[in-house]
Amino acid sequence: QVQLVESGGGVAQPGGSLRLSCAASGFTFSSYAMGWARQAPGKGLEWVSGIYSDGSVTGYADSVKGRYTISRDNAKNTVYLQMNSLKPEDTALYYCVGGGGPWGQGTQVTVSS
Repeated sequence: QVQLVESGGGVAQPGGSLRLSCAASGFTFSSYAMGWARQAPGKGLEWVSGIYSDGSVTGYADSVKGRYTISRDNAKNTVYLQMNSLKPEDTALYYCVGGGGPWGQGTQVTVSS
């Protein structure tokens, strides 16, 4: 069955960086577009970024454009989200999405001084 396991979250200072990873299994990873979404405390779900199955095309929400970079390694069945210049408003539970199955548990990112 589809399984997505996120990791790499934590606490960062404003202006800092974190790199999220999502290990995927249970489906043909290289055939699926993948992405990241987030949910901040008390707010709705927000799409953050997406990447084509072959990595040739990426997209970003305006709120993270220029600061976040999505990438993938199809040999490792893993998608990444490099987050730079973090802001307090980036604080959220980050989910990896894709593969046509249930989402993972998410990884918490907290940006605070």
